[in-house]
Amino acid sequence: IMLLSERNKSGATFTLLGFSDYPELQIPLFLIFLAIYSVTVVGNLGMIVIIKINPKLHTPMYFFLSHLSVVDFCYSSIIAPKALANLVAEDRTISFPGCVVQFFFFCTFVVAESFLLAVMAYDRFVAICNPLLYTVTVSQKLCAMLVVGSYAWRVACSLILTCSVVKLSFQGFNTINHFFCEFSALISLSCSDTYISQLLLFIFATFNEVSTLLIILLSYVFIVVTILKMRSASGRRKAFSTCASHLTAITIFHGTILFLYCVPNSKNSRHTVKVASVFYTVVIAMLNPLIYSLRNKDVKGTVSKLIGTKVFSF
Repeated sequence: IMLLSERNKSGATFTLLGFSDYPELQIPLFLIFLAIYSVTVVGNLGMIVIIKINPKLHTPMYFFLSHLSVVDFCYSSIIAPKALANLVAEDRTISFPGCVVQFFFFCTFVVAESFLLAVMAYDRFVAICNPLLYTVTVSQKLCAMLVVGSYAWRVACSLILTCSVVKLSFQGFNTINHFFCEFSALISLSCSDTYISQLLLFIFATFNEVSTLLIILLSYVFIVVTILKMRSASGRRKAFSTCASHLTAITIFHGTILFLYCVPNSKNSRHTVKVASVFYTVVIAMLNPLIYSLRNKDVKGTVSKLIGTKVFSF
């Protein structure tokens, strides 16, 4: 707190511009965001409960999926409530400490999402390429280590990037041309040298994206080769179906992030960046539980039983 006050003696204020340049869309956007966030909360918390109560889902894949649901719920909850409030409130200001805290937790959970998707790709690789050794290879101890490792790395990344922002100086009235405290939008407002912050962002973002995509691509190369070698057509279909949900989630998440990397840094592209950011901060968190539940008989069966129990209890 002392460091924050020393770096911002001038009493710098921050305003999240969001989508305020489209006043006629504020109410429709509020309703859309509210619907998406509601589905996100129900879907992800529901997925956690379903995995917990169904013994058939007490497997490594669903252990990772339950953590993915926790991450999706958390990082959506960090962004959506403030974005919703700013769509209907005239005062869109946010304090510097509030901005830093929002960025820290958002960065933490997005990095965790990326690594959990990579871990799930490894899980599918072992399940399809070495099915006889699956329970031995992907043990409870290994699952716990992978999840703890991804959490530890995400916190380390977030702390380093957050500290680099805290050391920057800001003066006067600052307008963040985004609907949340996004790192590059925040450091672009600093009146001090941002070279180190930009370098750290490039290093961590590149490492996280390249390393996770490499794990995913290598896993699926071996998976495809193994599936093509299968003699049974039904076996190939079953193997592909077990990967379909995960491949869909990976394509949406990493596709959006890679698209954002490719958008040129210009004023005209800011609207594109905001729309794409809505997708990977809010929409993907809603889609993940739907993607995994709609294609899974055990999940759908558990949901049907829960609904049936509630219906007959009245």
